[in-house]
Amino acid sequence: MANSTSVPLTSLSADSPRQWQLRPHLFQHRLHLDPRFARDGLSALIERYPREHYAIVHMGEQGAGGRRVWREGDIGALSGQQVLDAIEHGRLWLNLRNAPEVVPQLRELVTGIFTEAHALAPPVSSYDHLMGILVSSPGAQVYYHADLPGQGLLQLQGRKRIYIYPPRAPFLTEEGLENIALKQLEVGLRYDPAFDAEAEVFELEPGQGLFWPLNAPHRIENHDCLNVSMTLEYWTQDIRRKHIVNLANGILRHNFGHAPRSRAITGGAFHAKTALQALWRRSGRLDVLRKHARPIDFRLDPDTPGGIIDLGSALANEGHAA
Repeated sequence: MANSTSVPLTSLSADSPRQWQLRPHLFQHRLHLDPRFARDGLSALIERYPREHYAIVHMGEQGAGGRRVWREGDIGALSGQQVLDAIEHGRLWLNLRNAPEVVPQLRELVTGIFTEAHALAPPVSSYDHLMGILVSSPGAQVYYHADLPGQGLLQLQGRKRIYIYPPRAPFLTEEGLENIALKQLEVGLRYDPAFDAEAEVFELEPGQGLFWPLNAPHRIENHDCLNVSMTLEYWTQDIRRKHIVNLANGILRHNFGHAPRSRAITGGAFHAKTALQALWRRSGRLDVLRKHARPIDFRLDPDTPGGIIDLGSALANEGHAA
């Protein structure tokens, strides 16, 4: 692959951040050509990934008749190639979070992308640029959800359809954002198939990417092929302040029975909410809430690619065998 300092990684321009704040912004990139994201590279990446930095999810089938399932699990002792085989034959979704932290050599990609977007200068002064790698099964889906930081998605392998919805009612509510901030579980928003009439729909191919407006709900359907994508995340001062308000308002609503009326990100009320959410974080209550919201209840089956072992059953069998 050509040196990233000499050849642009993307087709993003200085005006791109302004555009994606208004509506989804489709662009081209060349990261799908990077051998680190081919099968052998991904296998090696999976094997070095710490447990605290990945999530593997088992999901239900696509379509109105598919049962909604969201279970988080564990890779166990499988090799990277075995994990890829499991994903290829199952209905699974692996999120390798914080990739530049785990593999510092990937930091240059994140820096390069945001530099090319001029997101390190006006119109968007951003920071805390994060990258993750998503590996998901043929026909898998990501349910209707929203994210709190700014988001982008680059397609590396396979094809997927992504629906982007307006970040306003009825597609998104204040209470919905508060629940996400409290539990760090993005898929709890109410979805109505009638929403699709106002969605912008994109068929993402390798070498294409999307940024979209802050908090815009979206959902994803994979085509019949293994999918590999890169997620991008960024923060600005305004985004961080909005997150503080979402979290504090959620605490007020769910723990004190108070329906917040203000979403101001300046002034006395904002500073009081900053103190409230900081106190709640230090108390450990948020960690307890989030742990209960995302239990680990299965492990990949080493003998059946795509199969899962229920941890409750596995623990019972292990206890009986002992």
